[in-house]
Amino acid sequence: MTALEADRQTIIQAYLYGFPLVFNLDQVTRYTTTGVGSTPAAPFNAFSHARTLAGPADTFVTINNDTLYSMAQVDLSVGPVELRVPDTAGRYYVLQFVDAWTNNFAYVGHRATGTRAGTFLLVPPSWDGETGDAVVIRFPTTVASIVGRWAVSGDDELPAVHALQDATTLTPRDPDAVPAGLARPDPGVPESALFLEKLRVWSQQFPPAPRDRPVQASLASTGIAVVGESPYASIALSDAARLVGDLEAAELSLQSFLTHSATPEVNGWMLTLHAFDYNLDYFEIGALDDARFQMTDPEARIRERAAAALGGLWGNHAYEAAYIVSYVDDRGDQLTGERTYTLRLDPEPPVSAFWSLTMYSVPDFYLVENPIERYSIGDRTPGLVRDEDGALTITISHERPADERAAANWLPSPAGAFRPVMRMYEPAPAVLEGHYTVPAITRSVG
Repeated sequence: MTALEADRQTIIQAYLYGFPLVFNLDQVTRYTTTGVGSTPAAPFNAFSHARTLAGPADTFVTINNDTLYSMAQVDLSVGPVELRVPDTAGRYYVLQFVDAWTNNFAYVGHRATGTRAGTFLLVPPSWDGETGDAVVIRFPTTVASIVGRWAVSGDDELPAVHALQDATTLTPRDPDAVPAGLARPDPGVPESALFLEKLRVWSQQFPPAPRDRPVQASLASTGIAVVGESPYASIALSDAARLVGDLEAAELSLQSFLTHSATPEVNGWMLTLHAFDYNLDYFEIGALDDARFQMTDPEARIRERAAAALGGLWGNHAYEAAYIVSYVDDRGDQLTGERTYTLRLDPEPPVSAFWSLTMYSVPDFYLVENPIERYSIGDRTPGLVRDEDGALTITISHERPADERAAANWLPSPAGAFRPVMRMYEPAPAVLEGHYTVPAITRSVG
């Protein structure tokens, strides 16, 4: 039997380092095999389109309820793939490109490239062939995700957006090439070591950025550097049992960092405007190589990357969509459906596209069933009632407010703990520079 040499601290470090890769590629597998909620499964190099806005059946971490999703898992082991996008006539959309390690490395859409029709050539990392006149997007890893979002204000817009989705296509240059897909973990590995096995095979299939390779090398005692036959298939029973406790400690460490990190906080809102700034190496079209959106602390960067994957996988950079989250009310207590709250926005968030406030359960960060099927509220929500001075007061509670005015602006919460997320699409400089702040969520008296 193989002995596991790594101590608990090294296992925790490996977990934080490898969590984004493993968690991300597990979701890639979901999208190519079973689909997620209203987004059906699709093979590599094909789009899968959600035809309705996301709801509680879409069990994906911090999924939005503002846009229709168009998802594609791209495998450039087949060589270059051509992407075509239609003219959206000014409608907001974004195609966000996320590599295997969760780096946002390119953007196509309203902010980045405009809304006219376009053609782009997606090429693998080492490609040096002919590209013609196409706009080239070079992938850092051969497998990456395209996360597409299309703005929808109401059901009456669905047919128009469906047509735009259908006109968005991926076409491999070699139609006969078969995607390699993801390397398969050894089926003989016990469940307790499966995370490390996935990290081993996938980190070798998709090498990290050069700056991260010394970090990966420092974790060799965990077995992730072993090439070929898995060291975990013959792991000693005592080590397999120890791994359970080690990985539980690693999970707790990541959860603690997510909820108690050094992220700036204003009025109880965690300003996660820089949660996705860990990409320092790959900047294709639409991705800004800008020091304002780049982490410099190497240790914090690894932790932030893991926390971003857990709390908001496939989230955008703040210059595309700014996200802030809150767990607590104006008294510093955990938000819970046992109480009623209000959020008064005066003025509303300054954006070039739109803003929304979306409700999520804790600790899963899923949308939650409610009697009026309202999972988010924002500047496009019909029937909102403004205050006499023009401000917008949102009521947050588990039970429907008795007052009709409050009910018009009601964002239902789960019965237990919850975490709302404020999204600001194409935020104004005042948001990014901290001049605009969202007030605290205020607990109602009584």
